[in-house]
Amino acid sequence: MNVLEELHASKVGKIKENEPLANHTTIKVGGPADIFVEPDSIDHLLKTMEIVTKHKMPWRVIGRGSNLLVSDGGIEGVVIKLGKGLDHLEVNGTEVRAGAGYSFIVLANAMARRGLSGLEFAGGIPGSVGGAVYMNAGAHGSDVSNILQKARILFPDGTVEWLSNKEMEYSYRTSVLQKKRPGIVLEAIFELREGDRESIAAEMKKHKNYRRETQPVKPCCGSVFRNPLPNHAGKLIQDANLKGFQIGGAQISELHGNFIINTGTANAKDVIRLIDHIKQTIFERSGIRMHTEVEIVQGRTD
Repeated sequence: MNVLEELHASKVGKIKENEPLANHTTIKVGGPADIFVEPDSIDHLLKTMEIVTKHKMPWRVIGRGSNLLVSDGGIEGVVIKLGKGLDHLEVNGTEVRAGAGYSFIVLANAMARRGLSGLEFAGGIPGSVGGAVYMNAGAHGSDVSNILQKARILFPDGTVEWLSNKEMEYSYRTSVLQKKRPGIVLEAIFELREGDRESIAAEMKKHKNYRRETQPVKPCCGSVFRNPLPNHAGKLIQDANLKGFQIGGAQISELHGNFIINTGTANAKDVIRLIDHIKQTIFERSGIRMHTEVEIVQGRTD
């Protein structure tokens, strides 16, 4: 059997061929995946990886696609989406165990209703738990490193380990999974604290209002650039008079300089050209080299 036949025979979950990844990214651009799999359980994710590895197929994992820019040529091999099959949730006192496919925003809101504090910062982060843990997502002065107890990781050789907060080696928007030990987040355990529901709700509302006033609602991929501290990417882009600048269907948001929106007709090439223009402009103006926070996946040649 070939890889597709074996995946179907193993009944690992949803399986599609030539699936447009624009359907699975928040900016709504991206070419097709040869094979697209959404496993319906952790066990079936492990089986999927076993099959993919056996057939020596190229692969990559995606979550809710909020920090992802896929090339127009798409991705060769197998794309594995961590979604509904990995969206379990268990709460035991102040300890919260969530699957990688669980929405980070939904988790923050659910914990706020329970009067559990620590996830207020996550109320505006549109990705998944897996993506948030992988990249140490953060906002409003806090991030995953402040609440993670440990994360269960699947490594390419098929081994599964729990990594402690310390072993995740967190720093600004990065973890050990992006550097020394590539792996897939299966689930995470967070340690929160009891708090006052009204106070938590008020802080969440404050963050929500801030987002509404300062960030676009049109399709986008979230913050495009890392903040080159002590500077802030949005302020640098604004000071360079780039807000509103457009290439093709991709436009720098009028509300926040560190967001690129899809006006409706953008493709990945438009977005990448706009990112390159921002980098060049900021460097020429201030000598600062900008580095993307969004992950750019260059698959097939466009």
